Amino acid sequence: MISFILNNQLITTDRAFGVSLLDFIRYDEDLPGTKIGCREGDCGACTVLEGTLVDGKMQYKSIVSCLTPLGNAHGKHIVTIEGINMGHLSPVQKAFVDNAATQCGFCTPGFVMSLTAHSLSKEKSTKQSAIASVSGNICRCTGYKSIEKAAEEITIILKDKDIKDPIGWLVENNHLPAYFLSIENRLEKIDTSKSTINPNNTIIAGGTDLMVQRSEELVESEVELFQNRAELKGIKVENGKCIIGAATTASEIMQSSIIQKVIPDLASYFKLVSSEPIRNMGTIAGNIVNASPIGDLSIIFLALNAEVSLGDRIVPLKDFFVGYKKLNINEGEHVKGINFAISSKPSLFNFEKVSKRTHLDIASVNSAIILKMDGEKIVECNVSAGGVSPIPLHLAKTSEYLKGKTVSKETILEANKILQEEISPISDVRGSVDYKRLLARQLFFGHFIKLFPSKVNLKDLI
Repeated sequence: MISFILNNQLITTDRAFGVSLLDFIRYDEDLPGTKIGCREGDCGACTVLEGTLVDGKMQYKSIVSCLTPLGNAHGKHIVTIEGINMGHLSPVQKAFVDNAATQCGFCTPGFVMSLTAHSLSKEKSTKQSAIASVSGNICRCTGYKSIEKAAEEITIILKDKDIKDPIGWLVENNHLPAYFLSIENRLEKIDTSKSTINPNNTIIAGGTDLMVQRSEELVESEVELFQNRAELKGIKVENGKCIIGAATTASEIMQSSIIQKVIPDLASYFKLVSSEPIRNMGTIAGNIVNASPIGDLSIIFLALNAEVSLGDRIVPLKDFFVGYKKLNINEGEHVKGINFAISSKPSLFNFEKVSKRTHLDIASVNSAIILKMDGEKIVECNVSAGGVSPIPLHLAKTSEYLKGKTVSKETILEANKILQEEISPISDVRGSVDYKRLLARQLFFGHFIKLFPSKVNLKDLI
């Protein structure tokens, strides 16, 4: 049985774990405010709030209900647009009205829920963070400027928000219904203990890939839900290694102070990966086992020389991909975590990506690099690239060549020759072979231009 609170109502259902939360909301519970749009997590019309009890306190985030398996709602508080009704417009809704930020209205519930999630954050609200919170919402009517004005107005309204107790402040100031104050105690009564894992069943974590490709099949399948398993979540350091649980989300990685020490610009890179609701749902293991040749997290963690924990086996990530969409994983195994060594010496890291859109798009080509320097000399190096091979590619020969070299025009140009021999792109909808070779070159050059701006410029490399 699945038990959760939907708005202010306790739900207990024996519906299949793989049913989409969107369909359950609309058709089983007759709450039509949550809209059906793309069913692929792109448009944001189906955005709802997911509230989770963490150390006795509620934490809320935006998710897309179309890609959420119903089973992932167990033990949670799910809030639709109807769940913030108070007999008057909430300040978020009123900001949309006052700034004419809605026309046809189809996308409006999703925008309102994303900005309500932003209001619930324990971070100070800024215009930039408010606009970023609706990165997963598409409007086909307004041109967005009126929505930006509404978002800016909301930041002004939230300037005195108590970031230590945002829920209490929002209820007191008529942003949320009073029932939000009772949710903590009500969720504590739901049994969230987990059974043992049957790896022969279909494993779903965030659902951001499988719910797109196999949604109808999953309704009829025996599934194992990974996203809410505490033993598969979290980021920690042990014995000089950063260990990331398989069910850790992209947002949790993006916000990790541990990983930010290794990759200072982590947040800016992850904003190229997906929208906020998808980052809130998608897990590191899900992104990697997808085995896409252009998987952004695969490319980032290949550069970190990461390993995949399969329980009794540890497999280097560079050996985990054995062919197009094929993995070095045996029957009965599942990914338990990802780890990489943390060096006591400082390192330089960079990630580059080219796609048809800057944001919210899959890569044509992407690449990452990590360098450890001893003065002018490169003592350690790992380079990875996606979109140039049937698998996410660790550029072993290029990396090896760079070790022991000093950073110079000649070194970079020679390394690019080796890189071009290692890659094997094909022509497809994201570009021709020649275009992808050009992109791989330019992204490789871009690493050095970014990391060594006083030594390298593009003009010298062309």
